[in-house]
Amino acid sequence: MFTPKYQITPLILGHLTKISAAREVIINAPLIPKWELDLRREALIRSAHASTSIEGNSLSYEEVSNLEIGREITAFGKDRQEVLNYFDALKYLDKLVLLEKITNKDILKLHKMVTAKTLDNPEYVGKYRHGNQYVMVGNRFTGEITYKPPATREVPELMDDLLDFINTIDFKKLNPVLAAGIVHYEFVRIHPFIDGNGRTARILATHILLKSGFDTKRFFALDDFYNSDRLGYYAALKTVNPTKKDLTKWLEYFCEGVDVSLEAVRKKIMLLTGGKSREMGSNQIALGDKHMKVVGYVRKNASITNRKVRELLGVSNKTAYQVLETLCKYDVLSKRGGGRNVFYILK
Repeated sequence: MFTPKYQITPLILGHLTKISAAREVIINAPLIPKWELDLRREALIRSAHASTSIEGNSLSYEEVSNLEIGREITAFGKDRQEVLNYFDALKYLDKLVLLEKITNKDILKLHKMVTAKTLDNPEYVGKYRHGNQYVMVGNRFTGEITYKPPATREVPELMDDLLDFINTIDFKKLNPVLAAGIVHYEFVRIHPFIDGNGRTARILATHILLKSGFDTKRFFALDDFYNSDRLGYYAALKTVNPTKKDLTKWLEYFCEGVDVSLEAVRKKIMLLTGGKSREMGSNQIALGDKHMKVVGYVRKNASITNRKVRELLGVSNKTAYQVLETLCKYDVLSKRGGGRNVFYILK
């Protein structure tokens, strides 16, 4: 089974301490639903834009934002599809996190979602490297070979070892940030796919943070840090000696990324709430999946009716009414029309 090697340095400890403090502020902030929705949506868009941009996608943040709400944009088909795929994969994590264990089948499904309709050879989608397939990692701009992954024949065993590690009790006892950083690096090191390894690794790291209960709000986008520091990101991945496999330097960088990302969210929340917390007497409103689905539909379609809510959620008329009334009560939606012609729009 895979066993990571690293040391908890003063730098790592310092980042973890700051991360914990920022997370407490975020969790205890008395956010109204509209702010919570905006922060989640912004994190979703930033993550999709940054992770695909790292790999050379040319879409701007504004174009990615338009895609998220269903607007058409003028762009190369592959660039557009990569972003849509990443949105799908991020949203799929809500289901993946409910599973007791993550398996090879789950990894292959994530890769399939990330790379669908974007690879030159469709046979590579959702499949580990196999047979005579050979891959070298290089700089797309200079042509320089920067990394030689393990042989293709080693991939199945290496992935089994990694997943066995992820599914152990000891892994669940790790600090979530360190756990995500370890998995991120080892996945990239194995490079199990012909293409799409980086995006899948970052999705998997996000899953680890969600599964552990660390990123319960989904307010921050770690990919944004990598995208703003691409040279540092790739340099940090290369700090691990292929023989000694000591992850310490990489984990220092990874923890810095989480620290910077969470601090940005903390500052934004402090501005929104005036520094208040639940302990100061304000009540935080938690939005459930039903509310999020309804708001997502309205963002893309401008309005929604009780009937459409019933169809969308598969619920009774009473439950649909309660969902809509809650969203209206907290100024997320506004009610329009009357009688049988009632509909709801974003406020």
